[in-house]
Amino acid sequence: MANFFDILFSADFPFLRNALFAGLLSSVLFGTIGAVVTVRRIASLAGAVSHAVLGGIGLALYLSASGILPGLPPIAGALVFAILSAVIIGFVSLRAKQREDTAISAIWAIGMSLGVLFMAKTPGYTDPATWLFGNILLISGRDLLLLAILDILVLFLAWRFYAQIEAASFDAEFARIRGVRLDALFMILLAITAVAIVLLQTFVGIIMVIAMLALPSGCAGVFSRSLGGMMLLSCVFSAAFSVCGVAAGWVFDLPVGAVTVIIAGAVFLAISALRIMRK
Repeated sequence: MANFFDILFSADFPFLRNALFAGLLSSVLFGTIGAVVTVRRIASLAGAVSHAVLGGIGLALYLSASGILPGLPPIAGALVFAILSAVIIGFVSLRAKQREDTAISAIWAIGMSLGVLFMAKTPGYTDPATWLFGNILLISGRDLLLLAILDILVLFLAWRFYAQIEAASFDAEFARIRGVRLDALFMILLAITAVAIVLLQTFVGIIMVIAMLALPSGCAGVFSRSLGGMMLLSCVFSAAFSVCGVAAGWVFDLPVGAVTVIIAGAVFLAISALRIMRK
């Protein structure tokens, strides 16, 4: 482990520092958005959006490699599919509650299937595992800048609309009586979550992003008595998991994303087991 910190501050390994910074910046999104997703119980909606993103990535890769839209970045297709999926799921959830599960399952399956089909037809070799599981060691300075900008935006929105988010999360009827536009708030929340998922998938990948949205906030929920406290503590847990995951992945030559989620899952299970034993 000491060797890891020696390498971390070496000029020959800038990608390792980028990975660590990415983990810390991602922790703000994982903690803040994850707390709201957990309290609102919309993890399944976020899961469908995260998996539908693969369709946009596959489409962008196909259009770029085929020469139809040369140079089209995969993140562009991912953003389009993510926001479109969030709008569809949000509309169905608000207008047709009895069909919500069907819509979530359909978006989830169709998005992933389209991604696999487009990648299969993309000239050359495209490995879906790169996007499904991510690789934080390949993150660039541009990715760090985008994460930092989104961090600032999410923190500002959480501060500015904290009262409305808290009221809508714990007492929707009271919030509606107080004039909170619940439908608009719900759609904005899904849209921000969709954009965050697109950026975060570069860290732990599409499949694992929901785990990191849920596990740190799940750990924080045991010790928190307010939404704000849960957000803050969730960010701390997420940062700790990220740093440990990067270090353990480098030292033991393992996929960083998978190691991070395993560490987070082990801590969550341990906290849950201790809580059950105390009761």
